[in-house]
Amino acid sequence: MATDTQLATWEVFMQSKPGANYTHQGSIHAADAKMALQNARDTYSRRSEGTSIWVVPTESIFASSPGDKEMLFDPASDKIYRLPTFYKIPDGAKNI
Repeated sequence: MATDTQLATWEVFMQSKPGANYTHQGSIHAADAKMALQNARDTYSRRSEGTSIWVVPTESIFASSPGDKEMLFDPASDKIYRLPTFYKIPDGAKNI
């Protein structure tokens, strides 16, 4: 049986400019976080197009499955406080 000789996999997220969202760029292999940042910079930021990089060990990412959609994303109709439909607006209130 062959042994796995690959370094750990890291996911790379980059911010294109200050205040912008981070977007997933891809994956790299590295032995530690410092090496992951260096490899991410070398691989995904060759023309200085980013302002910040995040690297996350792939094994640390936990995602929902499509089967969990109803439980996670169904509207919570039992939580009426999320919608302002039951509030009474005072007659004197303006710009609401």
